Order: sequence, then structure tokens, then C-alpha cells
Amino acid sequence: MKKSLLSGVAVAALSAALCACGGGKTAETGAQETVTSGAAAESIGEGSSAASNSLSEKPAPGGKVVFGMTQDLASLDPHEDTDAGTRDVVFNLYEGLVKPSSTGEMIPAVASDYEISDDAKTYTFTLRDGIKFSDGTPVTTDDVKYSLERYAENQGDSSAFSNIADISAKDGKIVLTLKEANAELLPLMDVAIIPQKNQDPAKNPIGTGPFKFESYTPGEGIRLTRNENYWQEGLPYLDEVDFKFVPDVETEFMDLQAGTIDIMKYMTSDQIETLGADSNYNIVEGSMNLVQGLYLSSSYEPLSKPEVRQALSYAIDRDAINQFLFNGKSKVIGTHMIPAMSSLYNKECDGVYTHDVEKAKELLKAAGYENGFDLTITVPNSYQQHIDTATIIKEQFAEIGVNVTLNPVEWSDWLQNTYRGGNFQATVIGFDGTLAPASWLKKYTTNDSNNFVHYSNSEYDETYAKAAASVDQAEKTELYKKCQKILTDDAASVYIQDPANLVAVNKKFAGYTFYPTSAEDMSVLYQVSK
Repeated sequence: MKKSLLSGVAVAALSAALCACGGGKTAETGAQETVTSGAAAESIGEGSSAASNSLSEKPAPGGKVVFGMTQDLASLDPHEDTDAGTRDVVFNLYEGLVKPSSTGEMIPAVASDYEISDDAKTYTFTLRDGIKFSDGTPVTTDDVKYSLERYAENQGDSSAFSNIADISAKDGKIVLTLKEANAELLPLMDVAIIPQKNQDPAKNPIGTGPFKFESYTPGEGIRLTRNENYWQEGLPYLDEVDFKFVPDVETEFMDLQAGTIDIMKYMTSDQIETLGADSNYNIVEGSMNLVQGLYLSSSYEPLSKPEVRQALSYAIDRDAINQFLFNGKSKVIGTHMIPAMSSLYNKECDGVYTHDVEKAKELLKAAGYENGFDLTITVPNSYQQHIDTATIIKEQFAEIGVNVTLNPVEWSDWLQNTYRGGNFQATVIGFDGTLAPASWLKKYTTNDSNNFVHYSNSEYDETYAKAAASVDQAEKTELYKKCQKILTDDAASVYIQDPANLVAVNKKFAGYTFYPTSAEDMSVLYQVSK
């Protein structure tokens, strides 16, 4: 394929990945190099970095790591619609035909090679020779076909998979024929490949990932062990990974101080200061690759008016939030896109709403809310950065007469009632996405099932539809940038920052790596030999 849309992460490398037709050997070599060299620090601005431990510290095979998490898993079935935390974990159990690298490339995994037709209507994948599932059984093209069809059925008619007219599997190849051109399908081909014979993957996870399932206790944790059948030689380094579930951030931090967990992410500046420079932990700096924002429900009468939403956008001091919570290490943003998607991120959206209390008051008065209004902000209590952000917003909104009530809820409650039910006025949360641009922007189209903010704008719908249908890279990029500008100008929600991800890693481990999508890749983590 001569032209395809870049995800914008490590643009030069990704261009080669998406445009390479039949470039299997080159792509596969790149996968080896990218996945195994995860200890060299990279620019945070590119949306990924790795542990700062020196490469001169040789990996010591074996060992066990304990990773702290403040939420349980939604489901071990990889084809269910789950949250980012769950996807972080199952990244280690399952792989798709391709998978994301730490630099944003889609690299071969279950497939050793792929080819995309010039019209972006035919995708051909070659099954990797000798690849096996974690139970030792060979992966077949029938397993791949089954997995893709099962995922498509679970996602429903609104997903990109509804555009697939046919999936054929024979002679070691899987061919996807699309009804309409789609230049963004490759990043979606990380769908987990599972055995067709396994009818209950939620209870018996079997995949091709670097680790295999050992045990799971709801509310307590999940244990993974080395997959001896993993296709990539030399990985993983560790024998065991335990993801330990804790009820809240305070408990997690106490466990870190006590040494009962080895890794804690989403650290605050105060926690890092409390640990001190002489602790047993390195602090690794990266990005959460999230669009953290105050998401506004247009079904709530005051928020149905663009002037009110714009007023709230002016009332928020994004720089103050960044400085207070992350010592200025986050990236302040003005659109529903992460800066790591550099070729797509519309910089014209940055700075549209500066902190301007008087302007906010003028807009409220013009909308008929001169005396303000009441606003309930729902926030999941398992994410301290969102709780703290909501608390600061409450204080800032008081300056313009908006009376905020904070409503902290359990994560399961937030998923069920706020996100899936759409029953809220405003919420502070961070959205992630795939390396396909549509996954960031489709949720604002009027009839999308994930449009939980009830936003509707005919110009946006038309612009998005043109962008999704285009196979011309330049045209698609400009249309997606226009989509972002519409969302910003209309204040569909208040976009705040891509938060810094400060991770504490026990000094006996190295190789911790950030990804521009949901992934805690434990295959590249290793013990440091003494």
C-alpha cells in the first residue's frame, strides 16, 4: 500500500510499518529489536519511555515481580469490552496478528508478515511458522478466523469490524476483504487470537502471549507464569508476575513503602517526596497517554448550551492543575487527542481556552446563568489523579458561581452508570485509545454507542464520516484535525492534560517500558544481576 494514515507516534518508523507491503522479514526484525530493547530511556514527548536502569546491568533470568493495581479486572475474556486497567494485564496473555510496540508501530505477532492493498480493501496476513498457544497446541488459521469473527460479533454493528465482508483462512494466510476502504484497520488487528476449542476464555485464558494464566482471585489478584511456548526467543525474563489488587491508593502506597509490591504507577509528587531519594525505588517518568478531561453531559440542561461549556473551559486553570499534581510534567492539551499522535494532533486547539474568569462569567451571563448553577462531578475513587483534579476544579468553578458537588463512586459503578448508562452531569476521567485515530474521535458522533456525553453536531458528524472514509493520508489527517477543532470550539468537553505517569519500580528490576496504548509489558522487565 503506497499511502496509509500514520498514527503519529514515531512517525518515520510507523510510516514504514503501515506502508510496507509484504515486508515481513524487515518488520519481524524490527519487532525483535523494539520489544527486547526496553531499557533505554526515550523522550516522554513521544509518549513512551523505559526504565532508567542502565543497559550495562545484565538481565538475570527468572524471578518474580508484584505489580500493584487499585482495580480488579473487568473480564479475562479478551473479546469483551473492558477498561484500560484490564487491558494492561491481558496484554501479557494474548496477542493479535499484530501488536503495538513501545514506539507506536504495529509489529508482527501471531502473523509474521502482512500486506495491505492499495485501495485499503484487502488485508493479507501470513501466520507465523510454528507458533503455539500457551497450552502447547499449534495456532491455526482457523483459530485466527474464529477469533476475529467472535470479536466482531461481540463488538456489534457499530464497530469497524462490521465493514469486513469476508475472512478467509487457508494455506497459512488470513485474508480480510472489506466492504469499504479502511486505511485504519491495521491498528485494530491486535485482537487476541484464542483457540477455537476454548469456549470459556474468561475462566480459562489461553493465548500466545509471553505469560500464561496461573490463577485469579477476584478482589485479590491474578498470577501469571512464564509461557515456555512463547514464539519470541529469550522472552520473557521473569518466571512469575503477580498483579495485586488493593482497595485504594493509600493502601497501595503503604504496600509500596512496606516492600510488598514492586511497582506502583500513577504516583503523585507528594508520594515521591515521601519515598525520598534513598528509597529502594527508581521513579520512571512517562506519559499516561490519556485525554484527561472534565466530560460534560449535554443532556443536563445548562450544559446543553455551548456558551456554558465554553465558560467552564475558560474557568479551568490547566497549568495550575498540572503544576499542583505533577510538578508541571504533564502535557496540557486542548483537544481529544494525545500529543503522542503527533501527525494528527491539532496544535491549533491548544490555548483556545486560557484561564479567564471574567470571560467565563460573560459567557454564563449570555447563556442565562449569571448567578451560576449546580453541578455534580462524578469521579471514580480508584484514580487519585482524577479525584485531585476534580477537587481543584471545584475550587476554580466557585470563582464563577458554579456550585460543584463531588460524587466519588466505585469503579464498577462509574462504568455501569456513568459510562454505559450516561447518567451523570459531569465527570473527570481519562480516555485512552488505539493507534487508529477513529478510536479517539468516533465517540462524539451523534449515533455512536459510546457517545456517553450525548454530544450532537451535524458538522462534526459529516466531517468525521469523510475522514473515516478517506484513504488519502493528507486528506484524512486534515479532516481529523478539523474534527478536533470543532470539538474544541464547541467545547464538547473540557480537555485538560495528558497526565504524567510517574512509576515507582523496585531497584532490583529494570526494563520497565511505557506504551502509547494500554499495556503493561512484563516480558521486557528483568531482574538486575548483582
